[in-house]
Parts: sequence; structure tokens; C-alpha cells
Amino acid sequence: MKYLFSITLILSLSLSVLAQQSPSSRYISKVWVSDQGNGTYKNPVINADYSDPDAIRVGDDFYMIASSFDAVPGLPILHSKDLVNWKIIGHALKRQPPFDHFEKTQHGNGVWAPSIRYRNGEFYIYYPDPDFGIYVTKAKTITGDWSAPQLVAAGKGLIDPCPFWDEDGKAYLAYAYAGSRAGIKSVLAIMPMRNDGMKALEKGRIVYDGHELDPTIEGPKFYKRNGYYYLFAPAGGVSTGWQLILRSKNVYGPYERKVAMDQGKSAVNGPHQGAWVNTPTGEDWFLHFQDKDAYGRVVHLQPMKWVNDWPVIGLDKDGDGTGEPVAVYKKPNVGKVYPIENPVESDEFGSVNLGLQWQWQANPQPTWWFTDANKGILKLYTSKIPDEAKNLWDVPNLLMQKFPADEFVATTKLNFKPNPKLEHEKTGLVVMGRSYAQLSIKSKKDGLYLMYGVCQSADKGKAENEKEVIKLKSTSVQLRVLVTNGAKCQFSYSEDGITFNPVGDQFQATAGQWIGAKLGLFAIRDTQTNDSGIAEYDWFRIEPIK
Repeated sequence: MKYLFSITLILSLSLSVLAQQSPSSRYISKVWVSDQGNGTYKNPVINADYSDPDAIRVGDDFYMIASSFDAVPGLPILHSKDLVNWKIIGHALKRQPPFDHFEKTQHGNGVWAPSIRYRNGEFYIYYPDPDFGIYVTKAKTITGDWSAPQLVAAGKGLIDPCPFWDEDGKAYLAYAYAGSRAGIKSVLAIMPMRNDGMKALEKGRIVYDGHELDPTIEGPKFYKRNGYYYLFAPAGGVSTGWQLILRSKNVYGPYERKVAMDQGKSAVNGPHQGAWVNTPTGEDWFLHFQDKDAYGRVVHLQPMKWVNDWPVIGLDKDGDGTGEPVAVYKKPNVGKVYPIENPVESDEFGSVNLGLQWQWQANPQPTWWFTDANKGILKLYTSKIPDEAKNLWDVPNLLMQKFPADEFVATTKLNFKPNPKLEHEKTGLVVMGRSYAQLSIKSKKDGLYLMYGVCQSADKGKAENEKEVIKLKSTSVQLRVLVTNGAKCQFSYSEDGITFNPVGDQFQATAGQWIGAKLGLFAIRDTQTNDSGIAEYDWFRIEPIK
């Protein structure tokens, strides 16, 4: 009977681990839940860096995508039934083209603000790479295979595309310009496309110049309602701007302007750039971001209404036709009540695939990682750092995820098996931004050492300052970082899994290039041979501060 009980318990635990990893399972965060469980929600609905969100509704399902820059896999896809509870269901880009170009770190480059649309039974995602042009990829099912990205319009500085198909079937693409590449900015343009949306037909026309009233206007989203063409566009800068609405009876204008939402008296700075969606019951809502510096651009949800064919986003408290963000509000009426669900953060490594929250810092090599799903272990194989790398900012094989909340604890358990032929192999936990800190195990001739390194201004090529903490008694250790308000990070370690010893001073996390700080794992070496050491990670857990 004891034997049968043991087998049953083991099977139950195994199924529990696999369920946690399954895309169909429901994950509830321990550190940030927007759904209040009483018919209301609090903003942000996703307290993580899903910048430049765009969203659509197909039937009863909402789908959202976001910028991913140089992180791979790219173009994350999230799903919701009620606009409040979201989960990650996949990525449209498994690797980022041009493939050779993105095998090296490309901070701030790659996928900028994308758009998603559904037409004739297919999903379309348009995304810009500011150095190459505007791409389109499509799929018949949202979690299926996405087509190889195709250039719709080649050119430097073309950004933030959004397609639109008119009632006559003609296709158009709204977009903006990146001043860093194009030499102009603060204007919106529209170009005609082939009716299948796969290729631009001619050069675009500027339809709005924001230099006078709306500097840094960008990120247009293209809609039509009651005979008006609408461009929803953020203006005024990432952290300080407002949500502008342009409307016209003609595709190419002239366009009238109106501010639909700004910060007002709220605590939400720069509320703008996002998507208008409606529910099956006819309600209108707007998803947008707020720039929270080291935490990145988090996702808010605002009620929206139409007044004289102009949208008002948020609450218009003073009656001037411009809304301001809500902190707490009643949930959207979608006809049903759905259970609480959040994007996955923790990982028990019980699947053959990496959790969908993980992204590499460049296009990955197949030898960087393997999983042992039977044991629930992620194996990171040490990889030689690039010869030109000045610090971890330049190292592609960093496996990272977004900060999931303002305050949390991240802990991981690992067993390091270095290659006996090599010295200075290293694996550990990192908080990465323009400045970074890492706590790691390093192999030396006489054993394994715990190391703590800080690199200020890593993006400027500064050297990392690394110090030896202790010589470890075994190959197994737990590494932890405690993140408190203001993105202040305290690293610690434990050799017994019970007592954690703090290491170093409190580290101030910083944003990366157009992204928030990230945290994750790495396994590197500085020399090359015919084999590598192995870092076995048992689990990675995000928990509340106790």
C-alpha cells in the first residue's frame, strides 16, 4: 500500500509540474494580479514590459502583441477573454531576420511597434525594423506556424506600421518615421498596398505634421467608423506624452485633431500608444502603455466612449472632452465572468520547451540549452563569449524575462558541472540593463567560487567589477535577488536552501535600450575547446517578499 501511495504521489506531482508548463494551463501570479475578484480591476492589467501594445478581438477572444526589439523569440502573443486576465500563448518570430545580423546583440534594434489584424480567416502582423523596413508575417491560426517575414516596404527609418482595408478592398499602411534613421520625425504617413497587403505600391504621403502641436507623433493605429477614417497616435514623447486622435472623411486627409487622453491629475505619466477594441456586448476599451523606467512600459486598460464621433479615453472628469487614466474600474462586460489568469513567470522546467516568458538576447544557437523534462531540469551549456564583448551587454546567450511587478523575489536552484579541461567557466543570475549586476559560480583550478559583479554603464563598454565572495562547499547553490520599490535589487545566496546570505550593496536596476530591466540566467566561458561545462537549473521561482 505504501508503494502504491508513493507511485500515486509521484505521478500527481509530475502531472502538476507538467500542467504548470502547459500552454493550456492557468497561471496565477503571486506578485501582481489586476483582477480584484469583485467585478473590478486595477491598472496596470499587465505590470510588465509589453511596450507598444496592439490588440484585436476575433469572436470572443482578444489577442495582443507588443514590441520585442532584439529579444528572441520575438513578437510575443497574448490572449484574453476579458481584457483584464492575460496569458502568453506564443511568439510570431522564432528567430529574427536577417538571421546573421541578429546573432549578435542588437540593443534597441529589431522589432519596434507592431500591429495585428485579422482578415479573411488569417492573422496578419506588421512590424518595423528601423534599419531594414516594414515586414509582414501571417498565420491561419494564432498559435500556428507564422510565415517567413516579408518586406512590405524596404527603407531605413520606416516605423510603427498599421494596415487598413477599406470597404472597397483597397489596402493602405499608416506609419511613422524614426528620426535616428530617416532624419525626419513627428510626421505620420500613409502608403497604398496591394490588396493582399503584402507589398507597398508606391511611396507614402505625409498626412499629418506634428511639429507644431504634437511633437514626436508616431505609432499610428488605423480605423474607420461612421464614415470617418481615424488615426489613433501617441505624441509628446514616451514618458510624457498624450493620446491624439486624427479623423478625416478622406484616407489622405486633411485630418482634424483632438486629444483623447492625457495624464491629467492621475499618477499615470504619458498614457498613450495602444489599441481600440470593443467587446461582444458593444463596449469600447483602449489598451496602452505607461513608461515606468527600469520596469519598462506596462499595460493599462481604459474605458472609452464616443462623443460626436470623437473617442474619449479614460474618464473625462472636467468635461473638456479629454479623459485621464483610471486606477481602479469595473471590468469589461464580455457576457461572462472568466477566472483569474496572468502571464507565466516561474518555471519548474518540466517541459521539453522553454517557458514562453523566456527570451534570449540574440538569435539562439541550438547548443546553448537543453531540458531534461523527466528530471525537471534546464541545462545551460557554457558558450564562449564573443571576442569583441566588453561585458555581458555584448553576450548573446543570456536567457531572460521581464520584471513582473514592482516588488518580488526571484530565486533559482542550480548545480554546476564545469568542464575539467577549462577554467573560468561561469553561470548564474543576472539583472540586466544599461548597468547590470550578476551573482554567479565560477570555476577555478582549486574549486568553485561564488562571484558578484557589477557593471555600471555597460552599454558604454565599461568593464565589469567582479569580486570573489566565498569558495563554495559543493556544486549546488541557490541564488536570489530581492527587488523592492524603485527597482532596487539585493542579491543573496544559500548553500543549504534555508539561510540566505546577502551579497554586495543594493544595486539600482536600470532600463535597457527601449526596454525595462530584465532578469535571468547565463552560462559562459572565455576560451574554446571541444566540450563545455553544464549548469543544471532545477527551477526558477517568482514569489512575493515575505
